[in-house]
Amino acid sequence: MKILLVEDDPTIAAGLDYSLKSEGYETCVCSTFADARRAITDESFDLLLLDVTLPDGSGFDLCRLARQKSSAPVIFLTACDEEVSVVMGLDMGADDYVTKPFRVRELLSRIRTVLRRAAGNAAVPGVLERCGLTVNLAQAKVTKNGSEIILTALEYRLLLALLNHEGQTLTRNQLLEEIWDVAGDFVNDNTLTVYVKRLRDKIEDDPQNPKIIHTIRGLGYRVGHD
Repeated sequence: MKILLVEDDPTIAAGLDYSLKSEGYETCVCSTFADARRAITDESFDLLLLDVTLPDGSGFDLCRLARQKSSAPVIFLTACDEEVSVVMGLDMGADDYVTKPFRVRELLSRIRTVLRRAAGNAAVPGVLERCGLTVNLAQAKVTKNGSEIILTALEYRLLLALLNHEGQTLTRNQLLEEIWDVAGDFVNDNTLTVYVKRLRDKIEDDPQNPKIIHTIRGLGYRVGHD
């Protein structure tokens, strides 16, 4: 597995490079937008770790460039105050993001999860299959046991936000940023609770005993197991 690591902080880059190689990954480390652009153009990677803010460009632009060439997973490395803007990156097709400062073990776990998902979805491009649900991304169509589930735009976006972070607890604020102002609708904390309930009513076998969307008290929601 070959990973492109784009990080302009030499200390962080060196530590991640060492940890990734210790896990058996082959790495290509770039500290600038220009170097990363050349690497993306000239080489093939199984996964990209992209710092959002670079001295000569943006990780978002690198993500756009990478998406033109391949469907390799992308994980953003972001500063705390960039968390809101990362929603834009996820909309571009990024698979996950990790906020600095982060624990290397957490990042490695995220990498393994994203790579497993990519391998599982490779056979059927444009189709997401998780938790007993099948999502046709091109048609924005959700089915369960062969039957279509009719969702509103907000419900669909909420479901994608949860499924794309399977196994990860998303705070209410993170989910609000994911579904904010879709189709001109105003979304606040109370509205989110309503939409989670509506979504459970549609996708759960027993909405009163949910097996897909779990409430993590005091934190938020999670899809998948511990």
